[in-house]
Amino acid sequence: MTGRGALALAVTLLLVAATARLGFWQLDRAAQKLALEQERQERARLPLLTLPDLAAAEGARGDIWQRRASLSGIWAADETIYLDNRTLQGRAGFYVITPLLLEDGRAVLVQRGWLPRDVAERTRIAPYRTPPGAVQVSGLIAPQPSRMVELGQAASGPIRQNVDIDAYARETRRRLLPFVVVQDSVRGGSAGSTDGLLRDWPPVTTGVHTNYGYALQWFALCALLIGLYVWFQIIQPRRRARG
Repeated sequence: MTGRGALALAVTLLLVAATARLGFWQLDRAAQKLALEQERQERARLPLLTLPDLAAAEGARGDIWQRRASLSGIWAADETIYLDNRTLQGRAGFYVITPLLLEDGRAVLVQRGWLPRDVAERTRIAPYRTPPGAVQVSGLIAPQPSRMVELGQAASGPIRQNVDIDAYARETRRRLLPFVVVQDSVRGGSAGSTDGLLRDWPPVTTGVHTNYGYALQWFALCALLIGLYVWFQIIQPRRRARG
């Protein structure tokens, strides 16, 4: 083998190893996402957590993410905030976040539902109901409310892009639990569950098809490199030699 042939072989082997490794890395990422999704589904099927359970697990927060919880309390309606630019079924609107005052004196932020944006006046909040009195709220536990990219300093006031739990606890002087409950049902109160909020939350997607697509591209490039090497370094020289 000539010096040029050895160099071509070395470069090809390097590129083949790199593209194959990237392909297997994408498959590994897909496997990790599927494992996380399976864990999420298993956690959602576990028994409902109550306030004592959450207090006991506060030091190990990751163990309660995506678990279902059922909490009783009273809405702090005057502290409700609206997260802007949230879409549902292709429509722009707000996520409604209200603190739920719990029996032990603490509170938890509840992502209660979605409201459509007023076409004529974007800051006008559509009517909805907040039941007075004690209510029983159930939903999934999440590390924080829905977040979006925010440019500049975080806004204050009822309508804002995002909310940070620790910052909002200082703002309201509430002892907030370090997570949010994404509500899916409510019982109690004079209005029951007919509060006018939509809770058709977007499903959690794993994105594994994207990883599979990238893996296919890397493996195809790997095969192409092998094919090009075989064609230009083996088949063509032999055809020329026979000719």
